[in-house]
Amino acid sequence: MRIGIYGLGRMGANMARRLARGGIEVVGLNRSPAAVDALREEPGFLPAYALDDFLEQLPAPRVVWLMLPAGAATDAAIDALLPRLAAGDVLVDGGNSWYRDTLNRAEKVRATGVDYVDVGTSGGIWGLKNGYCLMAGGEAAALSRLAPALKALAPAADRGWAHVGPVGSGHFVKMIHNGIEYGMMQAYAEGLALLRRKEEFALDLAEITELWRHGSVVQSWLLDLTADALAHKGQDLSAIAPVVADSGEGRWTAREAIDLGVAAPVMTLALQMRFDSQDAEAYGNRLLSLMRNAFGGHAIVDAGAPSAEKN
Repeated sequence: MRIGIYGLGRMGANMARRLARGGIEVVGLNRSPAAVDALREEPGFLPAYALDDFLEQLPAPRVVWLMLPAGAATDAAIDALLPRLAAGDVLVDGGNSWYRDTLNRAEKVRATGVDYVDVGTSGGIWGLKNGYCLMAGGEAAALSRLAPALKALAPAADRGWAHVGPVGSGHFVKMIHNGIEYGMMQAYAEGLALLRRKEEFALDLAEITELWRHGSVVQSWLLDLTADALAHKGQDLSAIAPVVADSGEGRWTAREAIDLGVAAPVMTLALQMRFDSQDAEAYGNRLLSLMRNAFGGHAIVDAGAPSAEKN
């Protein structure tokens, strides 16, 4: 099998490597040629530096897998590809697109006779070594053609990938997956913060997270990564700014919960906590301090003071 990967960033490049090492030829294209150059020596990788060259190296019917940022970049790539693709080709969006955008794109793609598949992809920087979790949505025939690639990318041929439903469902399942991830990360962070604050016990967080990895009901890959990070970097994280970015999936999940009338307080609050960490102005907290002073005469701590009153 030969497949085209358009988008060779951190995820796309490692996916190209894993496919090539799994016996699937990969034609790779990226907006920055340096990313293509970085893969030139990978056995089974065929470089392309222009869209027409990229497509010419793919046998018909072609399989093109997009690994691009959600939104405008993906739309632009689809708009450029569709006039060059033919009925029976398969176009895969493996990025973290919002599933409603995927549904809209699917209508446009279907009109050309091209099959559209959305694959929610999880695994991050560890996917090259461990394999990726792949949540695929689309028609059965298109997924059947894509199956060899999915098997090569997954941790094993018989697990870590699934055809979860019609087009749009792959990105929907991945969106909920990321909402759950937000909640799990927040729970670990809060629990470990509580342990650290109990200073009289002088708890070793690296030891405790390593302990929890074995036989505990809270064991997980996230805990594995946390334990490893604490063991190698220590538990004094003063050099790390307390700012946590959000990449969009948590927002989409919270909106979907509202639209469907499903209570999702943990995932939603985890998202709100990320917003709070990003708020350098902290205007709301400044107002709270002002209000406490107004009704109760509580002291206002000057900006830059080491700590605030705790009662």
